[in-house]
Amino acid sequence: MITAALAPFFDRLIEWVEKSIGLPLQVQQNIVKSAAVILVLWLIRMAVLKFVQRKTKDVRTRYQWQKSSAYVSVGIALLVVGRIWFEGFDSLTTYLGLVSAGIAIALKDVLTSFAGWIFILWRRPFEVGDRIQIGAHAGDVIDIRIFQFTLNEIGNWVDADQSTGRVIHIPNGLVFSSPQINYTRGFQYLWDEIPVLVTFESDWKKAKEILTRIVNERTEILTDQAERGVLEASKKFMIFYSTLSPTVYTSVKDSGVNLTMRYLVEPRKRRARREVLWEEILSAFAAETDIELAYPTTRFYRGPDSPPATV
Repeated sequence: MITAALAPFFDRLIEWVEKSIGLPLQVQQNIVKSAAVILVLWLIRMAVLKFVQRKTKDVRTRYQWQKSSAYVSVGIALLVVGRIWFEGFDSLTTYLGLVSAGIAIALKDVLTSFAGWIFILWRRPFEVGDRIQIGAHAGDVIDIRIFQFTLNEIGNWVDADQSTGRVIHIPNGLVFSSPQINYTRGFQYLWDEIPVLVTFESDWKKAKEILTRIVNERTEILTDQAERGVLEASKKFMIFYSTLSPTVYTSVKDSGVNLTMRYLVEPRKRRARREVLWEEILSAFAAETDIELAYPTTRFYRGPDSPPATV
């Protein structure tokens, strides 16, 4: 009865809107249907969230339901509302193409991360267990998922290549925009250097002989292993070295003679190796009276005509 009484009113309202605004009848109907669909989905989502809030006090569970219900509601709304507006299309393929294009634009980052996941599985720039650096983040890969991979962070405020205890989740799409540095794939060793600065008055030749002996004793076995590693790496990459033996280079700095020890080390043993080498260096230099470690100093020279110094 009420519907029959209001029918003429709605007819006149539709006719007025069509004449004054220029919206055809079909467009007006589509707007009403779309609004009704959105309203119904919103009410259903609110009812579900109210039910979840009554059943659980866990913040994580509530958050997951809130996010999941939002994704499901938006997805259903896109399909239903899209079907309302494009039901005049003869080809369902056209409609699905338009929906797919809209989804691709809205979920660009998600799709990029999914493509990055496929790239990681296909090209294998790194795997779980590898130590890598990507962008400003470095760490050991502990998990690879569809949209992100996880690192056990190293470095940062820790003054060495050791774990900070933090876990970093990185979107897979970052592999397309940032270089990936792999510490453990290909050639499985790193070149490390320890600069040792001795004073100009020290017997730097003796100091160099001591450093050469120490670095050779401590890295001789590792050098043999590295030679086999280079042979294996050369099968996949153009990696070659003329020599893998440790050495000591000589240069001059402002405060003294700089003797740089260069040697190979496994990525995860870099800090421990440096500690062993430094302890032996300090012990060996302490036994020598003509070798002293240098540090920044300032020297003043007074000519014969200079006035006497005053205190």
